Amino acid sequence: CGAGAVEVPVTTPDPATARLCDRLHDALPGTLHGETGRETRPASAHTAAWGSPAIALRCGVPRPQAMRPTSELVTVNGIAWFPQPPDRPVTFTALGRGAYVEVTVPATYAPPGDVLIELTGAIKAALPAKPAGAL
Repeated sequence: CGAGAVEVPVTTPDPATARLCDRLHDALPGTLHGETGRETRPASAHTAAWGSPAIALRCGVPRPQAMRPTSELVTVNGIAWFPQPPDRPVTFTALGRGAYVEVTVPATYAPPGDVLIELTGAIKAALPAKPAGAL
């Protein structure tokens, strides 16, 4: 349990977004929420994982289909996150940056906001902000 690679679906972003995701991958912490990084399968610079059960990150995902102009967002250290499902979020998508970043946080790591806080620095360093109001 936790020894092998974690299955994380790979994204296929456009070349400009892929370059941003490569930058994010280089900026990600080796340890997140006290959990050591794990290999992902298939191996990709657009995915990352930590701990068991795995906290999984995917960079370059499409804009969430469920997101609407009336959707409630969670703002953590200046980054807007779209939680899904809204009543007990498990997956959060970072909005308003050069690439969408999806983070799945198992209930084991409650509160999930702590994980998002720890990812803020890497996301801000690697992914430029979109113009004000653009998600």
